[in-house]
Amino acid sequence: MPAAAETEPAPPSMFEEGSVDDPDWVPYGERPDWRDVQPVPQDDGPEPVVRILYSERFTDVYDRFRALLASGEVSERALRLTSAALELNPANYSVWHHRRHLLQALDCPLEREVEFTRQMIEDHPKNYQVWHHRRVLVERRGQPGDERRLTEIVLSQDPKNFHAWQYRQWAVRRFDLFDGELEFAERLLDEDVRNNSAWNQRYFVCNNTTGFTSEVVAREVSFCLQALRKVKQNESAWNYLRGVLFQSSAGLSGHAELTEFCDGLLEAGCRAPQLLAFVVDASAERAAAGDKEALQRALRLCDELAAEHDTIRAQYWLYRRRALAKKHNIE
Repeated sequence: MPAAAETEPAPPSMFEEGSVDDPDWVPYGERPDWRDVQPVPQDDGPEPVVRILYSERFTDVYDRFRALLASGEVSERALRLTSAALELNPANYSVWHHRRHLLQALDCPLEREVEFTRQMIEDHPKNYQVWHHRRVLVERRGQPGDERRLTEIVLSQDPKNFHAWQYRQWAVRRFDLFDGELEFAERLLDEDVRNNSAWNQRYFVCNNTTGFTSEVVAREVSFCLQALRKVKQNESAWNYLRGVLFQSSAGLSGHAELTEFCDGLLEAGCRAPQLLAFVVDASAERAAAGDKEALQRALRLCDELAAEHDTIRAQYWLYRRRALAKKHNIE
């Protein structure tokens, strides 16, 4: 008689059945299989300053979570309980941490949990804890899934979501997903040239791939000038330009195309504070090399910025003027 085929053990049940918000949801205190768990109420001390009025369901779930955490129980029901606790408070770091412990101890399949985090991220895109949880899972798995696509969806709803950008940069660097990343940042800048996060991503990509060679610096300067022609007061573009030029041996004043661009704006009457501030620094750089005309321009623009164009930082510009005058022995 042939031996019976061995059956695969059923994977651990990772999620609570039904939502805590369902009207027919049964509290743990009324479930026969939870009678052995003595709930641990939250201890706010004898005289709490502000007593939080938790709902009955919140209290029911978290009193049992504290009990299982204290006992160290590793079980499917403990894992399911964490999903109910996270539904009630998806930002509870202790629950996420304990869930990771249980997932590993029970040898749960990671794919279902990764999918769970995707759903949680879509519902709570600015929840740092769920982004961190997904990162740990993907690290354990050792290969990326749809990490870039996930962050792209989140960023399409909020292009400046810090957590999504941070996670994207980690995934791109961790799994060498730089291909097409420069184009992605450029597309976002086409949609919003003031998107500082996209400018940061562009710098991140250049810095981690080609580096800032002379060819890359020239390309990035031209890219910035195209953006600044659209919006002269775009502080993000001016800051990016400075960041790129700090990587260049030519400094702020050694690029003919940039110098011509700034001179043209000034001659046309543009007095954007960002432009004037950049010209002050570039002129100070030339003055350090002995250019007296550049020094006079820097001093004059400091006066303009303090008196008219950047009055909220007037004292800073007056300080800059005094420092330049002192450095070059001008009274």
